[in-house]
Amino acid sequence: MFHALGRRCARRPGRVLAAWLAVLLALAAAVLVYGRATSEAVSIPGSDSQAARDAAAAFPGPPSGNQPVVLHAPAGSAPLTSDAMRSAVEEAAARIARVEHVAAVTTPYSPAGGAAMSADGRTAYLTLGLDVIARDITPETTAAVEAAAEPARQAGIEVTPGGELAAAADKGSTGHSELIGLAAAAAVLFLGFRSALAAGLPIALGVVVLGVSLAAAGLLGHVVDMPSSGAVIAAMIGLGVGIDYTLFCLVRFRSLLAGGTGVVEAAARTTATAGKAAAFAGCAVAAALAGLALGGLPLLYALALAPGIAVLVAVAAALTLLPALLALLGRRIAPPLPAATAEGAGPAHGGRRHRIAVYVADRPWRHLLGGLALVAVLAAPAAGLSFGALDAGDKAAGTDSRTAHDRLAAAFGPGVNGPLQVTASLPTAASGPGDGRLTAITSALDAAPGVASVGAPQLAADARTARWQVVPDTGPGDPRTAALVDRLRESALPSATAGSGTAAHVGGSAAAQADLNDRLARRMPAVIGAVVAVAALLLLLAFRSPVVAVKAAVMNLLSVAAAYGVLTAVFQRGLGAGLIGLEGPVPIPGYVPLLMFAVLFGLSMDYEVFLLSSVREAYLRHGDNRRAVVEGLAGTGRVITSAAAIMVCVFLSYLLSADPVVKMFGVGLAAAVALDATVVRGLLVPTGMVLLGTRNWWLPGPLDRLLPRMDIEGEGGGRGTTRPDPAAPGPAATEPIPAP
Repeated sequence: MFHALGRRCARRPGRVLAAWLAVLLALAAAVLVYGRATSEAVSIPGSDSQAARDAAAAFPGPPSGNQPVVLHAPAGSAPLTSDAMRSAVEEAAARIARVEHVAAVTTPYSPAGGAAMSADGRTAYLTLGLDVIARDITPETTAAVEAAAEPARQAGIEVTPGGELAAAADKGSTGHSELIGLAAAAAVLFLGFRSALAAGLPIALGVVVLGVSLAAAGLLGHVVDMPSSGAVIAAMIGLGVGIDYTLFCLVRFRSLLAGGTGVVEAAARTTATAGKAAAFAGCAVAAALAGLALGGLPLLYALALAPGIAVLVAVAAALTLLPALLALLGRRIAPPLPAATAEGAGPAHGGRRHRIAVYVADRPWRHLLGGLALVAVLAAPAAGLSFGALDAGDKAAGTDSRTAHDRLAAAFGPGVNGPLQVTASLPTAASGPGDGRLTAITSALDAAPGVASVGAPQLAADARTARWQVVPDTGPGDPRTAALVDRLRESALPSATAGSGTAAHVGGSAAAQADLNDRLARRMPAVIGAVVAVAALLLLLAFRSPVVAVKAAVMNLLSVAAAYGVLTAVFQRGLGAGLIGLEGPVPIPGYVPLLMFAVLFGLSMDYEVFLLSSVREAYLRHGDNRRAVVEGLAGTGRVITSAAAIMVCVFLSYLLSADPVVKMFGVGLAAAVALDATVVRGLLVPTGMVLLGTRNWWLPGPLDRLLPRMDIEGEGGGRGTTRPDPAAPGPAATEPIPAP
């Protein structure tokens, strides 16, 4: 099937290119018409915060909630309470009210906005009600609001949008990160191929995958609540795997050309071998991401869907677009020397890679224990990993979100940036705000330690639902705020509602984040177990060896543990945080380690499949386990190292993003891939296989009859292909890609 697909695409390259161009143009047109939407809203079905959110629907209000525009009169200017400043603010408010999508504006001078003025009269905020949901607030809307506030700015007032308006303005582009990642990948590829044309092909495929992934993730935001980091993660993964899959295929194609195979047949065989392996690895990544569905959270669905689509696009490009381009470029990207005479052509030539592989295989215990010790050191900080909540105070200095957060916190207290929303559902209608059931709840909230202020209760139209705004002493990302949420739920509200039949719930952003982290902590073992089981099953199908499958799963767990350790040390403890643009430690949201686990487990399959397929192919030729390990390690070492170097460069380029979550994925994924391609695949996997000997390939008879024969990267799956000569070096060894 793969051979036929590759041949068909190679024979009709024009049609394939036209089809991909049509897809790109259609997606670009859709993005231009509808835009790319993101939302930081968190929905947690079955949680207390979701119950509060559902109850609050009984109160009319703007779909996206109230959005602040912060006003600040700097020292030396008149306070905002002066007549001149008030006139300027009210004129600005009148202009803002005429901006598209602005349904209402409340000034700090009106009775409804009286609490929006600081005691010194130097900081205040307008409250905007928009007629669109949060994910439909665009940077253009924020820019229009800022432009309308020009009268206040001319009076010397500093105007800063906050809330979702600031989030929209701060989205920014990660184009600089993608360009840096592409430049680094191009340098690695050129060092390996010594040909600008050959080096440019993986870059071209990576750009195509990147464009499709970004557009798809942006359009998905109109259907699901897609966090802004979700599109960036999709771009990060899509660019990395797009280049890597093309690299693996290009190495095989050049080897076939050097061996005298015709261009079309070489493209077909490449698709049937390396292309099939890329498809298997990509489906493994998608399967690992699908395991996040066990988390039971819409946020995880969105975060898994975006990179999952990116990986599948990379697979589709490798199976269709790549053979078409290979046919068009033909022998212009062939190696300058025949494969058999290329430097380091394979283990039989006694090259440097072969000598290193022999050295590792001759001292298995030393290298196994040394590798495990290094992994243990890196993974040790992960023992202290805890989940937290980010807020606007963790954004980069100078962004609108951070500026608005800091000014509001300084003027009104940190809790104003994330007030709690307490709701109560009454069995019978309340007589009014003075109803005894409501006053009991108000008193309990006011007396709770950690509460700065409690607003008067508001009643819905049916008088059976009430709500309070509770401002904590601490900010929304502070662990003490999460502790306050627990106290209100476990003691204050139950005691205030005992015997009344009233159901009270605590909502708001801080409560939702606390519920999210609690849900993730409870579901994490099930998700990890499912991902590990799926990965082990896929490896069992691929290599028909329970020992290899279990060992590979364990090795992947070691890579993830080390990545968690680096993540904890850098972000939770702040070690080297300044080097990556952070001011100090920041909390790690619970979804970051969970999504990182699924992504890393899937990406590790790429190198696992590439290495083990080479080892198994050699073992099937001559039946010598140790020799097969040496040949497989020597033959794939440079390609795996180069592919990993490209992936690391892509991931690290995203450290330029101002979003701490994007930085977390960049550091964690880069550390894991670097460790996986060197210590795990270079030391732990081969030494473990040497020590296990022929037990690596043990397969019980009943299981042998049950499992299909998939032939992941062998030549047997392609029509018109033959097994390589046992005396010749393996195909993966014939094209040297020097490590950077």
